[in-house]
Amino acid sequence: MSDGSLRKLRSRTGIEDLLRTLAPQVLGALVRRFGDFGAAEDAVQEALLDAVRQWPVEGLPESPRGWLIRVAHRRMTDHLRSEIARRRREETAGTRIPRDHFLSPAADTPPVEADDTLTLLFMCCHPALSPSAQVPLTLRAVGGLTTAEIASAFLVPEATMAKRVTRAKQKIKEFGFRVPAGPDRLGAVLHVLYLIFNEGYTSTSGASLQRVELAVEAIRLTRELHRLLPDDHEVAGLLALMLLTHARRAARTSPSGELVPMAAQDRGLWDRAAIAEGVSLVTHALSATDRFGPYMLQAAIAAVHDEAPSDAETDWPQILALYRLLAGVTDNPMITLNQSVAELKVNGPDAALAVLNQAAADNRLTGHYRVEALRAHLLEESGDREAARDHYQRAARATLSLPERHYLQKRAKNLQ
Repeated sequence: MSDGSLRKLRSRTGIEDLLRTLAPQVLGALVRRFGDFGAAEDAVQEALLDAVRQWPVEGLPESPRGWLIRVAHRRMTDHLRSEIARRRREETAGTRIPRDHFLSPAADTPPVEADDTLTLLFMCCHPALSPSAQVPLTLRAVGGLTTAEIASAFLVPEATMAKRVTRAKQKIKEFGFRVPAGPDRLGAVLHVLYLIFNEGYTSTSGASLQRVELAVEAIRLTRELHRLLPDDHEVAGLLALMLLTHARRAARTSPSGELVPMAAQDRGLWDRAAIAEGVSLVTHALSATDRFGPYMLQAAIAAVHDEAPSDAETDWPQILALYRLLAGVTDNPMITLNQSVAELKVNGPDAALAVLNQAAADNRLTGHYRVEALRAHLLEESGDREAARDHYQRAARATLSLPERHYLQKRAKNLQ
């Protein structure tokens, strides 16, 4: 490591960035070893605090990750030995607890070579947990976000989020630390990452349209998953989808914070490097298999959008064809809702309204503001200004996002 790199890492920001990357690997190693999520997390936090105190003074160890695992492992071992001693004091003659129930004979020789980030991701998507528990637990354990940061992202009190995360940890402990192989668990991991990104890209509520740090964290986690599973086409598709979508971030709001729809965005502000990487990922994935998953197809749609010089020059027939393929591989009414926009561009408002009605019939979209917003847009395109204004107003009342509400109210006002 160069002197310049060392000086950078000795800075508080540099060390925090390094620890943020290493923390889930260390936590995964301890959880895999001991099976106790809560105690392992406490041990890792203590090791991180030791690193923050010692590294700026003593310099980086030769293997920062190995150093953290060894220190955390010692803390975990001390904790378990203390627990054994406590339980032995409390036990009766008929309920003797064997020592190796808590501590294996080889506990003083922690493994430090394997990268357990993937293991930790899969653990956070334990089938016993609901999505509302999987997402914050993933952010806490793998993303390195604090409980306060997660609570802020989901607009709930910190105490509420702390209880949610604690319950998730306890449930994992009750069911045991198992990471069964198979596509079901990977599907849950991808779905959690997808939900995290979507919440970051378009906030469901609050004063900001986007929570950039949440979207960036989802991209980082998905990139790590892709590094660990480079031959999985759906993992590549999800990473491509995130990159291609996030590439438009700078153009999605005006300087005053108002929402700017894609058709009106300054495409010169789009991140061309992210677009190139996303296009490369999805192109390779599509060419490597004839089995197209939902993330691959959504990434292909995003690539067509991002490569078009303007909204008018977008290959809408290709996008519509991709949406129809997508409808055959996923049962997601939001996908059908998005398809109605492509139907509008290719076949006109009547065809688009038919697709919209199909999506709106799904009870999962009952009361969703996007149904009203898209209906308003399609009615406006068909020339029914009065009905369009009414639906824009309904959509504005239904959304909890202030930028989207202001945008919809403005559209309604323009139709008076």
